[in-house]
Amino acid sequence: MKIEPFALERHFAKHEFSARYLLSSSDCEAITMAELLSIADTGTNNLWNELNLGYTETPGHPLLRETITEIYSGFDPQDILVLAPSEGIFLLMHALLEPGDHVVCTFPGYQSLFEVARSIGCEVSTWEPSESKNWQFDLGYLEANLRAETRLVVVNFPHNPTGTALSSEDFEALIDLVEKRGIYLLSDEMYRFLEIVLGSTLPAACELYERAFSLFGLSKTFGMPGLRIGWLASHDQGALELVSLLKDYTTICSSAPSEILAIMALQSRDTIIAQQMERIHRNLAVLDEFFQEHLDLFRWNRPIGSSVCFPRMLTVQDTYSFCEQLVSETGIMLVPSRMFQYGDHHVRIGFGRENLPEVLLRFEDYLGKRF
Repeated sequence: MKIEPFALERHFAKHEFSARYLLSSSDCEAITMAELLSIADTGTNNLWNELNLGYTETPGHPLLRETITEIYSGFDPQDILVLAPSEGIFLLMHALLEPGDHVVCTFPGYQSLFEVARSIGCEVSTWEPSESKNWQFDLGYLEANLRAETRLVVVNFPHNPTGTALSSEDFEALIDLVEKRGIYLLSDEMYRFLEIVLGSTLPAACELYERAFSLFGLSKTFGMPGLRIGWLASHDQGALELVSLLKDYTTICSSAPSEILAIMALQSRDTIIAQQMERIHRNLAVLDEFFQEHLDLFRWNRPIGSSVCFPRMLTVQDTYSFCEQLVSETGIMLVPSRMFQYGDHHVRIGFGRENLPEVLLRFEDYLGKRF
């Protein structure tokens, strides 16, 4: 298999652990082990203390899968396959796609959502939102670009990097478009439950359509990317079995400690998500003020959900060079839009971390000296 380098991940590999300040993190503030263990119930703490560090079940710990089903309506543990989130994208596409298939994917976005399909030999059409319309995705464009050979549609709401999302009505219309044609749907829902606009949480795609796969996990909303725990949820048992067979060639099974910690997190999901949302709203107020004070430098669309946004820099012609100079001179890491194959005029700002106000002040100081 030949596949293009993952530009965003290579950028993070270069800067994430050497830069002093991160202004583009896509995840929320990480929870500590002590915090998680303190909110776990006695039964799950006993699972942790008595844990045997052997192999785990390929589809995931039975209690973990059972706990995951509580997020969805009408799901049983056999409808859940536990894996690393990025692994889920890779394996599902290899299970469903053949060379010559056509795929439509929201764009810009996480590169594996379209690059894996291309590496298989599929033709990929990108579905781009309108920046002038608050990053709105036009369903008419999607419908016009579906073909007889379209095998898979890939969507991501809330959307990384723009923070946009479809309305419930448009999402149901999307489901109708693919269902009538029998097209598979991969719905990247890694930012689910981080909806900023009240009432904008969408149903999980897997609840609405038999051939839909919802990808979720603990990396973003829960602030636990280090666990490497995610899952695919679907009623399509045949496809999940194909993914499971391929998983025998990758991770085989998940980390035993990570699975128990994931059970703790999901059992305390209301508490954890409430903490993350309080921080997000607090940080968004800081960003509102920042962008209002710098209308000459930035244009942004306030996100509907997620912990990221994608402002345009008005006075910078090459945000890649700007970001490289920024990290070199200040230690502040910012992701340029080139890492999303989306030109050189935008940057991604992450606002899910506790130190966002401090880092933004340092960034503002740099802007004042430069502009």
